[in-house]
Amino acid sequence: MFSSIGFIGTGTMGAAVARAAVKGAQGAPVLLANRTRSKAEAVARELGAQTADNETVARECSLIFLGVKPQMMEQMLSGLVPILKARKDRFVLASMAAGLDARRIQEMAGGAYPVICLMPNTPVAVGAGVVQYYGVDATEEELSDFQNLLSAAGMIDRVGPERLNAASAVSGCGPAFCAMFIEALADGGVACGLPRDKALAYAAKMVEGTAQLMLENHAHPGQLKDGVCSPGGTTIQGIRTLEDRGFRSAV
Repeated sequence: MFSSIGFIGTGTMGAAVARAAVKGAQGAPVLLANRTRSKAEAVARELGAQTADNETVARECSLIFLGVKPQMMEQMLSGLVPILKARKDRFVLASMAAGLDARRIQEMAGGAYPVICLMPNTPVAVGAGVVQYYGVDATEEELSDFQNLLSAAGMIDRVGPERLNAASAVSGCGPAFCAMFIEALADGGVACGLPRDKALAYAAKMVEGTAQLMLENHAHPGQLKDGVCSPGGTTIQGIRTLEDRGFRSAV
């Protein structure tokens, strides 16, 4: 296992991954650094972790999560290049930056260090997320330890580098699309007379339950759809309207 785990960037996604990492760290220290220190301090209090600065994380941690925005990555790493070069021990960089592959991270970090690129989604914060990842110059043991570390986040899936962007579009961007669908369905409920809080709760729980039913029964989504569409019923009319307005092709 990794002897110490550090996070540079504790925004929404960094904090969500940190919550899972703390559970899987098996007592290893977890250090949190953020440009706005108060954010790191708030997350540290919640998780029982330690706060630090970027330099300390880069100097001491055996697994370093890079949770800054892609456009800020090069500037952030440029300040850490001398610290990383001075290290004599082995460490792994774990980048959450969309659009930056592992070789580019190595280039910006100033060395051919082991890199894991991961794409988590926001539901990892509640242990129901999806994290796809791949490694470059990382050992199988390191990749296995990484997967075990984040097991509390939800589904952790190793993919080929060429598939990470497509995977991110489905599970990384997907929560925004799903939230829009829940909101729109709730709007329809409100239009039909339901209180807003009830409509949102019904729609969200329906999405959760449908997904659970599909996964546990290994059912094709078309099968689940057909199971609700009785002949001449209201659901098939709703399906017709969605298809007529480009629902499937829009998604």
